[in-house]
Amino acid sequence: MHPHQTHEDHGHHGHGGGGHDKHAGHDPEQFRRKFWLSLVLTLPIVATSHMVMDWFGYSLDFPGIGWVGPVLGSIVFLYGGWPFLVGGVREVRDRAPGMMLLISMAITVAYVASLATSLGLFDLDFWWELAALVTIMLLGHWQEMKAIGQAQGALAALAALLPDDAERLDDAGQPHRVSVADLRVGDVVLVRSGGRVPADGRIVDGAAELDESMITGESRPVPRAVGDRVVAGTVATDSALRVRVEAVGEDTALAGIGRLVAQAQSSSGRAQVLADRFAALLFYIAAFAALATFIAWWALGDLDQAVVRTVTVLVIACPHALGLAIPLVIALSTAVSARAGILVKDRLALERMRTVDAVLFDKTGTLTRGAHTVTGVAATGGLDENEALRVAGAVEADSEHPLARALVKAAQDRGLGAEARDFRSLTGRGVQAVVHGATWAVGGPALLRELDVDVPDELTGVAGGWSKRGAAVLHLVRMPHDGGPEVVAGFALEDEIRPEARAAIEELRAQGVKKLVMITGDARSVAEAVATDLGFRAGVDEVFAEVLPADKDKAVADLQARGLTVAMVGDGVNDAPALARADVGIAIGAGTDVAIESAGVILASSDPRGVTGVIRLSRASYRKMLQNLAWAAGYNVVAIPLAAGILAWAGIALSPAVGAVLMSASTIVVALNAQLLRRVQLSPRS
Repeated sequence: MHPHQTHEDHGHHGHGGGGHDKHAGHDPEQFRRKFWLSLVLTLPIVATSHMVMDWFGYSLDFPGIGWVGPVLGSIVFLYGGWPFLVGGVREVRDRAPGMMLLISMAITVAYVASLATSLGLFDLDFWWELAALVTIMLLGHWQEMKAIGQAQGALAALAALLPDDAERLDDAGQPHRVSVADLRVGDVVLVRSGGRVPADGRIVDGAAELDESMITGESRPVPRAVGDRVVAGTVATDSALRVRVEAVGEDTALAGIGRLVAQAQSSSGRAQVLADRFAALLFYIAAFAALATFIAWWALGDLDQAVVRTVTVLVIACPHALGLAIPLVIALSTAVSARAGILVKDRLALERMRTVDAVLFDKTGTLTRGAHTVTGVAATGGLDENEALRVAGAVEADSEHPLARALVKAAQDRGLGAEARDFRSLTGRGVQAVVHGATWAVGGPALLRELDVDVPDELTGVAGGWSKRGAAVLHLVRMPHDGGPEVVAGFALEDEIRPEARAAIEELRAQGVKKLVMITGDARSVAEAVATDLGFRAGVDEVFAEVLPADKDKAVADLQARGLTVAMVGDGVNDAPALARADVGIAIGAGTDVAIESAGVILASSDPRGVTGVIRLSRASYRKMLQNLAWAAGYNVVAIPLAAGILAWAGIALSPAVGAVLMSASTIVVALNAQLLRRVQLSPRS
């Protein structure tokens, strides 16, 4: 099942206080159909209007011309205006008056006035105004719903990433094309070069560069090999893979992302609540203004103008722009961010991100890769560094210890290969093997104590410097048959700092974040060394070292107690309490696990620079919301008095049709302004 198949009905809620959504039949297609038919019916009504004929100096006369307005106008009112009438009734029933009720009141007053004119009770040429009013309302509503729909197209775009079928391998290893819906956990599928992975799983054969940009926002292909996890929707760019399926349907990362996007787009933040209250207030203001306008003009003895002015006030006060101001920004921001690998789970967390003045990073797996790498080699006893690394890599080749894997990888990266035999693990101390006919051992202090061997002076100073910096130090020991063992090389292994981490720190500082904090369970010396490498400022930035996972949330509380608004960035594994306590919890590197309950924002990639994108998104979204609210409110402050005829004495008066045009124009301004969110740079700059 595709993500959008379960969550396709997350329309924009709270719209103008009316809450009209797709359940009410308010989809763009319905309004498109009604608009075009109403337009076709409106044209003859306008063309046969005596007022319009006088304006343009032409004359039409044929039998039954007097019935064109009443007949076609009634059809436009009932057919084109029906969604507004139904919406108005619903708002009354729900006791949530808003835009639909205002529109339905306006067109109902216009229709009653038109009928009264046809019966000779008024002297208003009003049928063309009514038809134009309904048609323009339909156009504005169609465009509004289309804008929301396009922004929410992120869900459809995510669903489209999944291929429709897959090549499942049978027991003989032969591929057979099946529907993705028929895949089951444990199946092995063939992903050809250029093809999309049909379900989450692990590679069991092959290696390829995978384009994961649709999940993580990472633009460069990522190498994946046997044992690595792959995600549905990603593309094998250069080679074929065989993948054992581990998750299908709603359990895939892609479906999880779809749920988060839908959840974020349908959730309300503080700005939305403000807009809803304002829209409800605007209804009462408009209703009061319309009533006051009618009474004032009637008191002046001009009943025709009383009707015209009342309808214009009701039309022009419709909070179309207000109703669109926040939902469109929400829909666009979540769609744009999802494409950049930023998954907004909690709208309030995103709104708070613009005010964050302290960012707390969990060190391991966030600022560092969480895996050791060889950062220093020193050799003596007739060995050079390369030969020492070649031998150590060969000795450690069969060990599964993380430090051993780091040595093996360092040797492989330099193209230093050698054969080892008679491998033996020395539990808790190290490993031993025969390379080039000689016996060698690799291990730490415990190995040296057991062998009762001293580190040569030429290595002692170097190793001491490594240890002071917090590096793990391993030694290579030569064990000759005719003499005592001797230490011939030393290796420094450290948790590798992500190359993007320094850039993230610099960008956050440039964005005005007051304090950068790092928290880790490592020793103080290790933590201080990493902080120095990252460019932490003494006396300003802060390091919490030797912190137990269970106590990380206390560190967050400590910062908050100092009056700081804290964003916590962690990998979501043992950081859950701290992520939950922080003002904004950001889980990083969660591309294959989006169901992180404790985080308000999830970065699908492991790039800490994504945090700066969250801040930019928060500030840009808030700015657009305020601009749209200011425009929508300001427009009504000016437009309602004009519609009421306050400047009629100066010859400035708005007709209902012109009011509808202005109201629609204000909606377009809001929509175009929201579209500028697409320009915000969210992905890390490579």
